[in-house]
Amino acid sequence: MNSLQGKVALVTGAAQGIGKAIAERLVDEGAEVVIADVALERASSVARELSIKRKTIAVKADVSSSKDVRELFSVVDREFGRLDILVNNAGILLKGRFEEVTEEMWDRTMAVNLKGPFLCGKEALRLMPKGGRIINITSIDGKVVYYHGHHVPYGVSKAGIIMLTKIMAVELASYGINVNAIAPGVVRTEISAGSMDDPAHLKEITDEIPLGRLASPEEIAGTVVFLSSKDASYLTGSTIYVDGGWTTH
Repeated sequence: MNSLQGKVALVTGAAQGIGKAIAERLVDEGAEVVIADVALERASSVARELSIKRKTIAVKADVSSSKDVRELFSVVDREFGRLDILVNNAGILLKGRFEEVTEEMWDRTMAVNLKGPFLCGKEALRLMPKGGRIINITSIDGKVVYYHGHHVPYGVSKAGIIMLTKIMAVELASYGINVNAIAPGVVRTEISAGSMDDPAHLKEITDEIPLGRLASPEEIAGTVVFLSSKDASYLTGSTIYVDGGWTTH
């Protein structure tokens, strides 16, 4: 605990699910946190809960909007004066078979999932000191095709995040900033809970996972803490697959 004492972190898409768990764990480790989300009411509720422990604020922001992103980082600058940790977690999943995917579905997915981390990364440079950390949340969909999922634009966007992470790591090394990615497997969240209530569907998924179970949001958050800590000071440009072994086969 308190491995991140005195650090300032920004987590996008942190009103629920994995992002919320990340924000909670960062606060537990001593960081002050900015929760950015399009769902301001939910984000504010999370911020109020966490403010009991550390300074935590909520900001409404659509990461696909350069205007929103600039305003978000202006708030970070005004409230904290710097940013030590950026977690690009915000993302959307629009399902459809290849022949069903519309141009609008494609463009919206790329705007949030891929352009968002790009925009946030550029703004973070203004506020991030040497030793800063950028952590991009990608997915196993960026490496393997889950043939039941029909995750066409999502998978492509997440593959893009893996390459963006490598490029950012090289480009930002001279600034003393480490950039890594986390690729979760299937995580049990509020959003996925409904589909996991079907025992047959759940078995179909867990049969693909060597550990035989879904991940918890807290397990993803733990990896974020590691990448944010001094223990990961020589790690950059990597993608860590927190997937129970799914991508081993």
